[in-house]
This record gives sequence, structure tokens and C-alpha cells, in this order.
Amino acid sequence: MRTATTVEGTGGDWHTISEFVVEAEKLGLDMCWVAEAWGSDAPSPLGYLAARTERILLGSGVIQLGTRSPVTIAQTAMTLAQLSGGRFLLGLGASGPQVIEGLHGVPFAHPLRRMRETVEIVRQVFTGGKIAYRGSEFQIPLPDGQGKPMRVSLEPVSVPIYLATLSPKMLELTGEIADGWLGTSFVPEGADEAYFSHLDEGLSRSGRTRADLDICQGAEVNIVADEAELPKVLGSRKLELAFSLSAMGTSTTNFYNSAYSRQGWSDIAARVNERWHAGDRAGAAALISDEMVLATTLIGTYDMVRDRLRVWQEAGVDTVRLYPAGDTLTARLDNLGQALDIIHALPSR
Repeated sequence: MRTATTVEGTGGDWHTISEFVVEAEKLGLDMCWVAEAWGSDAPSPLGYLAARTERILLGSGVIQLGTRSPVTIAQTAMTLAQLSGGRFLLGLGASGPQVIEGLHGVPFAHPLRRMRETVEIVRQVFTGGKIAYRGSEFQIPLPDGQGKPMRVSLEPVSVPIYLATLSPKMLELTGEIADGWLGTSFVPEGADEAYFSHLDEGLSRSGRTRADLDICQGAEVNIVADEAELPKVLGSRKLELAFSLSAMGTSTTNFYNSAYSRQGWSDIAARVNERWHAGDRAGAAALISDEMVLATTLIGTYDMVRDRLRVWQEAGVDTVRLYPAGDTLTARLDNLGQALDIIHALPSR
């Protein structure tokens, strides 16, 4: 398996974040994704990290649909590809109505069509030719206007496109048109029904197989010295999971909640969402079981994490995206280093 991590500038401590990425590259990490939610944007720090690193692949994990035009997304990707010497990966995601409508004031409408058309336009821009597109969501140039087809003044590029998707239809689209899948809320034991069956449907449409799609899955990694430490670690993680199941969306539209529901926790996910939106956050977190946390993370002793990573590998994960826990840079790098040692020692699939 290849290895990756994700960083996000919510607090603005870019000195520590960039040092983490530089040291992670020295440890042998293969790629770094920069997140974009309601903190920093993704492209700005990626340009900085391109100058600070030499080998590691750098990706937007993710640029949100609706916040930029498809051509602006393509221009950003082409610029970062050139700045990084061809090390850039374009990750796109639809986000959700809370961020797109609540923060950006853009309608969260027809995300499936917008995703397909955005990817088609972006790839057209990458070729360096004149841009002309007629779709349901985008028309370039605008009809009956004064504009004519133009090309961007950048050299053509070849940039892999990864889609961050969770819903069945979006997963099918990912299999059909993407180079990679940025997944989350992943339970390997239930992945065939919850995720892979939908990805495979899309792959089949385009005459491809699973080997043509980089399955890039993410999870927190926290390697503890002793199982006696687990209750404290799991307790802190339960509030974060309750947040994902409730606040990473609205009371009626939450793709994380739906993903957990498809993997056997529909009753708990619904109750967590209800309590959270009623203002009882502690009560919502108390509903999260140890099993839910352990199933979707890489938390445990060295042996527990090693065994779990074997399961991930056997399930079909190509790239494991690690979120190393730790209150300090040293602690995070220690967690990351141990996880990399485990992964590098695993036999090839």
C-alpha cells in the first residue's frame, strides 16, 4: 500500500503544519492531501508545500464544487502541477448544503451533474485547446453572449483526478470517470456492499476494473503502548464521530451519517443525529460504541493496528491516508513513523 496524510489549516499554524509535511516526506510518506472545509483554502498552502518538498505527491483533498468555476479549478490545478514539477493531484468533492449554502451562499443543487460536468470541463482545459462545453449545469461560452471559445495560456498537463464521494450514485460516478477515490467512514468488513459494489458499477460502465482506480482510504492512527490506554483515547474520539454524524451536514442531509447507516449502524446514527440537533452533544457522543470507533480508525496497540492494516489491505485499499493523533509535532510524527513502519513491512498484495 502507498501512504498518505491529510493536513488542514483550521488554526492557521502553518509553520508547524509545513514542518510536519517536510518531516513526513523524510519518513517516506508518498503523498499529502490538503483539506478545505471552512478554514483555509487548499491551493494556497499547496503552492507553499510544493516549494518546501521535493518528492512527495501533493493533492487538494478537496476543492469544493460550487466555490469556483470549473475553468478556475482547472487553472489552479495546472498552476500547481507546474509549480510542483508534476507532483499535483486534483481532489474534488461536492461538500454539503451546510457549507455550500450556509457559508458560500451557493445553491447545493444537482451535485451529481455538477461533478460530472466539472470533471469533463477540467479535462478539456488540461488539453490546452479552446474550451467549448454545453451541459445542463455549465455552458461555455455563454450562449447568445459576446464571448467566443478561448484557451488558457498554460502548457497542457496530465493531472490525476480523485473524487471524494460517499453516496451510492456519487460512488458510481467515481468508478466511471475518476482516477482515484478519496473515501472515509470506511469499514473494510462492510465495504463491498457499502462502497465497492457502487464503484464497480461505475467502473464497468467505462470498461475498467478496480485496478484502474486508486482506492485511497483515510483514518485516524493512534498507536498506544497498552490496551489500558484505549478507553481514554476512544472517549475523545467519540465526540468527533458524533460531530461527523450530525454537524457535517444538516439534520436531514448528512453523507457521513448515511455511510455509517449503510454499514450497520442506522439506528445509532439516527439517534446520535437527533440528540446532537436537540443540543445534547454529550448524550450524542455517549451513544457511540467502542466498536464504531475501532471499526473505522487505526487506533490500538502496535499489534492491533498492524492486524487492522492487514484487513484494510485485503479489502482492496491501495493507498492508506493516515491522520496521526498527537498534541505535539513530535507525537504526531511518532504515530506516523510507527504506522509507516507497519505498512512498509506488509507483504505486497
